[in-house]
Amino acid sequence: MNNVLKLGLPAGSLQEATAELFRKAGYKITFPSRSYYPAIDDPELHCTLIRAQEMGRYVADGSLDCGLTGHDWIVESDANVVELSELVFSKVSRRPVRWVLAVPNDSPIQGPKDLQGKRIATEVVNITRKWLASHGVTAQVEFSWGATEVKPPKFADAIVEVTETGSSLKANNLRIVCDLLKSTTRFVANPDAAADPWKRQKMDDLILMLKGAMAAEGKVGLMMNVRRADLSRVLAQLPALKNPTIAPLADQDFVAVNTIIDEDTVRHIIPQLKAAGASGIVEYPLTKIID
Repeated sequence: MNNVLKLGLPAGSLQEATAELFRKAGYKITFPSRSYYPAIDDPELHCTLIRAQEMGRYVADGSLDCGLTGHDWIVESDANVVELSELVFSKVSRRPVRWVLAVPNDSPIQGPKDLQGKRIATEVVNITRKWLASHGVTAQVEFSWGATEVKPPKFADAIVEVTETGSSLKANNLRIVCDLLKSTTRFVANPDAAADPWKRQKMDDLILMLKGAMAAEGKVGLMMNVRRADLSRVLAQLPALKNPTIAPLADQDFVAVNTIIDEDTVRHIIPQLKAAGASGIVEYPLTKIID
C-alpha cells in the first residue's frame, strides 16, 4: 500500500464538474451514498472529498498528498503547498471566477477609499483584509456563512463575493464596484509529496490526462478524402488546430486529410469542404488531446 497517492477532490459546487473531467480523462469515478471517499478505478489513487476552502490546509499538513482547489482558497488559507498546474474549469464556464466588491445599487460607495469605517461581509476575510490594507483602508470585515448577497444594506455596507457571470448579484440589486482577485482551479501538492519521485510521477501523469481531456472539450476530428488537384482549395477551408495530417491513399490521385477543429464550426465547414472537393467526410468525437 506504499504506492498510493492520497488525492483530495473538491466537495460541493465543483464536485460533479471535477468528476466529469476525471471521466473524460479516462478515470471512472463514482460517489457512494453518504460517503466522502469516492471510488476510482485506479488502485494507486485514494480519493477523499474535502471542501475546497479546506483543501490547502490538509494538503499542506500531509493529510493529503495533493488535491484540486481554487487559487483563491490557497491565498485565503496561506497554505504552504506547491501549485503544479492550473486547470481552468468551473461549475458554469471555463472563465476564471472573480471575487468582487459589491454594494447596493443606490450605495454611495464608489471605490476602496469609501469603505473606511464600513462593515463588509465575506467568506474570504483574509483576502479582503489584505486588499483593504493595500489601499490604506480600515474597515470591519465579518465572516459570512453564506447567502452573502442578502446582507447589504441591513447587515453590511458592502460584500466581497465570488461570481462567474454576475447574474446573482444583479438579481439581488447589487452592483460591482471593483475586482479583488481572479481565481482558477489549481492542482496543488504537499511539498514532501511533490519531492517524492513516485508520487510526483503519478501526479504528473494524472495532470497530463486531465489537461488532455480539457484540451479536447469543444473539439472534434474530421477525416476526408481529397483529390490531389483539389487539396489546396480544401486546406484553405480548414481552421486547423495545427497543420492537418495528409496521408497518401492506394489511389495515387487522392490523399486522406485528418484535422481537429472547433465543434461549433463543423456545420459551417463541412458544406464548404464538400464544395471544395472533399469526399467521404467523417466527423468523430475526441476525448483527449495531448500536446
